[in-house]
Amino acid sequence: MISKELLEILCCPETKADLVLDGETLVSIDKNTRRRYRIENDIPIMLIDESEQLSIEEWKSIMKKHGRDAE
Repeated sequence: MISKELLEILCCPETKADLVLDGETLVSIDKNTRRRYRIENDIPIMLIDESEQLSIEEWKSIMKKHGRDAE
């Protein structure tokens, strides 16, 4: 599990946007890129080439679930 302290200092390597912890992934709050980074063995894989770009609908759903502005 990612600690709150680590989550506070991690950011999206592409846009430097904050991230939200969503299950076993970290999701960028940046609406334009909508990157999702997986976590393996409690280690975030913060490589852009290995990230996934979410659909706008899925990204908005995750932002809403975490109380973030999706507009």
